[in-house]
Amino acid sequence: MFNSAVVFNPSDGTSKRFSVPVVQELASQHLQSLPERYIRSEKERPNAFPLHHLDIPIIDMDMFWGDSDLCRQKELENLGMACQEWGFFQAVNHGIPLSLTERMKKIVREFIQLPLEEKIKYKMQEIEGYGQAFVISDDQVLDWADMMALTTLPPDNRKMEFWPTKPEDFRESVDQYALEVQKLGNTILRLLSENVGLTPDCFLNMCGQMRQRMRLNYYPPCPRPDLVLGISPHSDGTGLTVLLQDDEIVGLQICKDGEWIPVQPIPGSLVINIGDMLEVISNGIYKSIEHRAVTNLDRDRISIAMFYGPDKETEVGPAPELIDELHPCRYRRFIQADYIQHVFSGKLDGKKSIEFSKI
Repeated sequence: MFNSAVVFNPSDGTSKRFSVPVVQELASQHLQSLPERYIRSEKERPNAFPLHHLDIPIIDMDMFWGDSDLCRQKELENLGMACQEWGFFQAVNHGIPLSLTERMKKIVREFIQLPLEEKIKYKMQEIEGYGQAFVISDDQVLDWADMMALTTLPPDNRKMEFWPTKPEDFRESVDQYALEVQKLGNTILRLLSENVGLTPDCFLNMCGQMRQRMRLNYYPPCPRPDLVLGISPHSDGTGLTVLLQDDEIVGLQICKDGEWIPVQPIPGSLVINIGDMLEVISNGIYKSIEHRAVTNLDRDRISIAMFYGPDKETEVGPAPELIDELHPCRYRRFIQADYIQHVFSGKLDGKKSIEFSKI
């Protein structure tokens, strides 16, 4: 009933392992009360502040592939606004086949329903596999979720010993989906580079060889969703995140102007958000935004997050073209591997990780 959590020591690159409960197994016991390790302080609970039911921006990717320059320019301005003011948007008509996104959700649910003995064959090691990350002590308050993390691109970085062989089409489906998300991610990065007056490939060139990781999140039903969080508030330490989620259940919330806003799923859409690395490269023009996940009393929820950003050997820093007397440099240069170690050496804690890079 216990699984692994792994945390990095940034001083020497070693890792420490903790035992954490498999939340799916806890939920199957139909608990009348929650274990203390999941109960949040009053100020951290989902209902601590009122929710504001605004809609995050919607970007129609068809506008960038059509024949109308006017429509393209208008949607490019909308995209820039979304990434500067919100850090999040929902992409519709994104070009990834619906049959593939539905197949991805299907294989994730099939993997989740496998016996625990099968899933723990892929027990997490060095943030790859089935388990938990961001657990730094044996008494830390835990998230009400299980996860599976895999490196998906480039292919020669994959650790196939962590890639499940059940369901049978898991590997083929993930491979196809990773390539489709790569194409979409490259398109968005080119558009965001163009939007700030740079050459379309500027951001991509600054990232070097792009790296993609996938995290499958499973949020079982919770008897007291008012006391727990599915994922703690955090920003993503990557360039872009592409999120595929259940269409029927609201779980993702973003923090805008100090207020939490639920993200209402749009069937067939993908949720895109800016990560810390794109905030750094854009010298703060685009913003990585704090977000979290909440749980549900009666229903479970899945999401599939694809993190797309610089390879660990890449030196990251603001684009020189975006620095001048009116726009001073806000972030130092650093090696991406050092940032990764910094992020995974602590627990999820809002936008605290990006302090590593600020001048």
